[in-house]
Amino acid sequence: MEFTDEQLVLRFLEGDDGSLDILIGRYLKPIYNFLYRFTKDTDSLDDLTQETFIKVWKNIKRFDPDKKFKVWIYQIAKNTAYDFLKKKKTTPFSFFETEEGNKLETVSEENPLPDEILERQDLEKELDAKLKQLSDQHRVILFMRYKDDFSLQEISEILKVPYNTVKSQHQRAIGALRRLF
Repeated sequence: MEFTDEQLVLRFLEGDDGSLDILIGRYLKPIYNFLYRFTKDTDSLDDLTQETFIKVWKNIKRFDPDKKFKVWIYQIAKNTAYDFLKKKKTTPFSFFETEEGNKLETVSEENPLPDEILERQDLEKELDAKLKQLSDQHRVILFMRYKDDFSLQEISEILKVPYNTVKSQHQRAIGALRRLF
């Protein structure tokens, strides 16, 4: 039986140390990738990831079981990244762009042919190159929405930005990406 994140937190608080190990296993790679997208500092990623999980461990008693653990841990990771960027005195992104756009459309097929695989790899390289041209804010929102599979409401909670701001930034990011293509 696989436990939900919230059940694992409760089990850990009741004395089951293995539950925290399971949570760390679930979130280690996603948090690592998330921190990279925020900071783009490969030299500090291990330390930032470790610092995030130490904060989780220290503050897990404050976790509200009525909320989603995934949102809570990403908020901690975001705050860790912000603290790091403040120390580096860099600004992670701009909130003042005025582009408009629509939703991103994706198509997936089962068992693609070899030439389709090569074509997809070329498209992935092109998409990666285009994503690098977007502002950090837009890139983070797109990754959180389509890679980490967060809803716009969850992104709003994690970034501590009003929902309508996230929604408009998401639309602007999609529009900017479409214009690049």
